[in-house]
Amino acid sequence: MEDNNKENGLGGTGNFIHSLIQEDLGDDCSKIITRFPPEPNGYLHIGHAKSVCLNFGLAEYYGGKCNLRFDDTNPAKEDTEFVESIKNDIKWLGFDWEDRLFFASSYFEQMYDFAVELIKKGLAFVCDMNAEEIRQARGTLTEPGKESPYRNRSVEENLDLFQRMRNGEFGDGEKTLRAKIDMASPNINMRDPVIYRIAHIHHHSTGDKWCIYPMYDFAHPIEDAIEGVTHSICTLEFEDHRPLYDWVVRELEYQYPPKQIEFAKLYLTNVVTGKRYIKRLVEEGIVDGWDDPRLVSIAALRRRGFTPESIKMFVELCGVSKANSSVDYAMLEYCIREDLKLKRSRVMAILDPVKLIIDNYPEGQIEELEAPNNMENETLGTRKVPLAKNCTLREKISW
Repeated sequence: MEDNNKENGLGGTGNFIHSLIQEDLGDDCSKIITRFPPEPNGYLHIGHAKSVCLNFGLAEYYGGKCNLRFDDTNPAKEDTEFVESIKNDIKWLGFDWEDRLFFASSYFEQMYDFAVELIKKGLAFVCDMNAEEIRQARGTLTEPGKESPYRNRSVEENLDLFQRMRNGEFGDGEKTLRAKIDMASPNINMRDPVIYRIAHIHHHSTGDKWCIYPMYDFAHPIEDAIEGVTHSICTLEFEDHRPLYDWVVRELEYQYPPKQIEFAKLYLTNVVTGKRYIKRLVEEGIVDGWDDPRLVSIAALRRRGFTPESIKMFVELCGVSKANSSVDYAMLEYCIREDLKLKRSRVMAILDPVKLIIDNYPEGQIEELEAPNNMENETLGTRKVPLAKNCTLREKISW
């Protein structure tokens, strides 16, 4: 295969994801379609940058495509402000989704139809248990779960109840739609998971059209399949959810089902990176907005002076693996220094200055000495540095 290595973050590096893609697609890796699927409930941070660079970078490396899709299936936490900020951050990082901007909410009707199809196949049922009852009946890692008393409702009754859920006849949490899989599965995620819940909340895109919303584990594989995604690159916490992902695309009989691949998240030591924690700091006024320079949101790093190239260099150095680890913040600072050292002029600043008088230098005479703006890059030119009888030096100087 021709080496198209480009400066695109993680796309042009050799890692286990490349091996899996090449194994799946063979000599025609240009068919690859990835996606970056943020939930619009906050600003992107340095951890998201890794996923952005990986998904867009893989598509660019192989000559494929990468979609930008907003997983807006939870209207309680989402806002158009976050949609716009995410788009701006991705563009600033240097990536382009072209005409492939999608919203999960655009597929709500199709997802509803797919849920109806599962009911007709006897693979989903409407459950009257509340969230706490479902949790208690789920079982543990060593004990199987208990079947819902509503698990064996007829197809006709389930179809009727699900339609009434859509019509808004029930209150929030009063009923759910659950997949009928296996309450004795060793994977707790496969124990009849909830795939639809009732939430009478205004949606930023669909308004008040819907009062039932799909759960992420149900919506995610459907969105990927509808968009023709070949490889769904997720972070490691979704590894245990992969059997459910595969179950959904298999039972809905997609001809070319997407494949989920997981990688480890990017963590910085002694830095708050979790979106919900950053959101709390913002909402409680502890920091001055999402772009407060003390944060590691993309907007904050941009405001602080980091460049797109430095962030791409950072995620490249961190690499891609299956093992969780933390990286010291000093590495991020190293990357901005490395990126700027040949691009920017270097200036002098004197802290705690000491006045120096040269006794044998003529009074009133000033000489201008020529100094390079960057000793490692002559193209940045030179500047004039004055020398006079009265000079200012730093407190300690070594000759």
